[in-house]
This record gives sequence, C-alpha cells and structure tokens, in this order.
Amino acid sequence: MIEVTKDILKSIYPSRLLNVGVRKYDYGLLLVIGGSEFYSGSPALSTLAAFRTGVDMVRIIAPKRAADIIASFSPVMAAYPLAGDWLEKKHLATLLSMAESAKEVSRGKAALVIGGGMGRTKETQETIVEFLTTNSLPAVIDADAIHALAKSPQAVKGKNSVITPNTFEFYVLTGKEVYQLPEEEKIKVVQEQALKLQTTILLKGRIDIISNGQEVALNRTGSPYLSKGGTGDTLAGITGALLARGIDAFIAAQAAAYINGLAGEIAAKKLKESLLATDLIEAISKVIN
Repeated sequence: MIEVTKDILKSIYPSRLLNVGVRKYDYGLLLVIGGSEFYSGSPALSTLAAFRTGVDMVRIIAPKRAADIIASFSPVMAAYPLAGDWLEKKHLATLLSMAESAKEVSRGKAALVIGGGMGRTKETQETIVEFLTTNSLPAVIDADAIHALAKSPQAVKGKNSVITPNTFEFYVLTGKEVYQLPEEEKIKVVQEQALKLQTTILLKGRIDIISNGQEVALNRTGSPYLSKGGTGDTLAGITGALLARGIDAFIAAQAAAYINGLAGEIAAKKLKESLLATDLIEAISKVIN
C-alpha cells in the first residue's frame, strides 16, 4: 500500500535550468471538453486549475453559449465553440480532429479532460462513448462522462486514463456501493474494479483511494470544507495537466489528489465555510512551488 506524500512532486517538478531551452508544449497541452447550455463553470475551473498546475496551454471545447461565457472569464481562456446547446453526434469529427491536432502540435505532450457540465441527454452520452472509444490521448473521465462510460466501459479498457468518481458515480460505473464500507473493503473493491476496467480509478473521499488494478495508493490530504461545488472539477484539471506532461496515469492520479487536497486544506484554514473552488486554485502554487 502506497501512502501519498509530498515526495511524489519531486520528480514531477524538477527545477527548470536557465541555460536549457524550452519550447511551448514541453509541459503539456490539455483539451477540456465539457459544458452545455446551462453549465459553463466546470470546464472553466478545470482549465484554471490545470494552468496553475503548470500545463503550458489549455484548449476548451464546449457548446457555443458555454464557450462564449468561459472565454469571457480570463484572457488565458481559449474556448472553441460547438454549434448548438449540447454535445451532439455531429460534433464527433471535430472532437477527434482537435484531439489529433493537439497531439501533433504538442509533440505528443497532450491529454484531455472530459465530462464536466455536459449533461446526460441520450445523444450526448452516446457521443462521449464514441469519442472515448476512438480517442488515443490520455484522458481524465469525470462527472457526466462517467455516467456515459457506465454504459460502455470497454471504451477506456487498457488506455492510459484516470476515472475520477465520487462514491455515487463509482456505484453508477461499477454497480458497487462502497460509501458505508470499512476502508479495507472499500480499497479491495476499488482495486478489483480498476483491474476489471484495466485503467486507473481515483475514488474521491475523505481518504482518496487510487488504484490501477495492480497497486493501491491512499491520499490523506483534504478538508471537510471541500464539499463545495467545483472542487472535483479542479481535481480533474490538475490530473489532466499532469497527464499532459507525460506522467503515467497512476502517478498522475496520486499527485493530483495530493495537490488538490493540500491546496484545499490551505484555503480552508483561512476561509472555512466561505471557501470556493477558485480559492483552492489560487492555493495550488503554494503546494507545488
């Protein structure tokens, strides 16, 4: 059993030497696919968290209303608008083309986050599955994309991906109710399901349980004030930023859980009940630097 500590950050964040040249995308290009007519916050939070985690660039792909709102949040937001209010099958070719383009321009240092605020209409869910089945980029599968994946889990089998469910989403994905299980039993179930899906699962909770089916890691950073909306979106963005650097999914999930949890702790010490996900994002720099 691995206990996640700050030591995991040493290999991810070596000092950048002044006499060594770097190019844009050396530290990753992330695609964030999410949002819908009613939801724009989730992709924005994932994007800001990814930037604070050190990714070089983020491209957001969202239905037009959400994309327009997100682009207005900050000058660093590059939001590509899809026609319509929801993700539809007509958008599939665009998603696949943009994923391949991201891989090419970044010299392979690319990943994606998918799911936040997308909704659960039948066509949206089917399009998510079709995209994941064909996609070749490392992916963070969160929120509504977990509900889609539950219908076709083979879409990510054997891929360098991280699924980030809470306990309810874990039940939707696997049919296993773990909320009230003792820690040892919960760990066993997460490991079994990660092995079955042949991918990495990061089960969010008081203690985060991360498994790739072979190994298990526990992350104990966090705060009871992280029940606030948006803190799962920040975790997804952090994880995506690390995958885009070329970090293995199991290691990226551990480091992301540690960063998100400790940044939340730092923000919560000051703000407690008033904590917002944006406060957590601002504390990320104190964790990684």
